[in-house]
Order: sequence, then structure tokens, then C-alpha cells
Amino acid sequence: MARPITVIHVTPDFEKTFLRLPKHIQHLATRKDQWFRRNAFDRRLRTHKLKGELASYWAYSINREYRILFRFLGSREVIYYDIGTHEIYR
Repeated sequence: MARPITVIHVTPDFEKTFLRLPKHIQHLATRKDQWFRRNAFDRRLRTHKLKGELASYWAYSINREYRILFRFLGSREVIYYDIGTHEIYR
């Protein structure tokens, strides 16, 4: 069942980090964001809940290296905290 997202907030850190990414990663992230907005659990995104200290966060894949770290604020609302490699989990 599709789970559309209607509102996405972004932190200032997310915006800053996004602008520092290579242009091709920015383009790919924008395309994946469109998929995410249609269905947060689209299999191609590999959306997953994190564990340990980040247990209240989720992430989805941009490609094999990059991810977006986010949290659900409601059933159709999220906030993007960070984007980057696995280093964002530290």
C-alpha cells in the first residue's frame, strides 16, 4: 500500500549539506524525493528504520553510497535531517 508524504520539512543542516553534494547526486536525490513523496516505502528507496542511538530516525537510499536521514512527524509529514554517506549516522 502506498504511503504518500504531503509535507517535508528540511533542517538548515540538510540544506547546507545538499548544496555541497556533487550535482549528479543532487539531481538523483531530487528524483528519489519525488518517489518518496508518492510512496515513502517504495521498494526502490530501501526505506528502513535505524537502530541504536538513532532508533527514532529512518533513512532511504539515494544510491549505494548516499542516504537521506529523516523522521516521521505524522503519517504524511516528515523532516529531513541530513543527506550523505553512512557518515551521517555518526
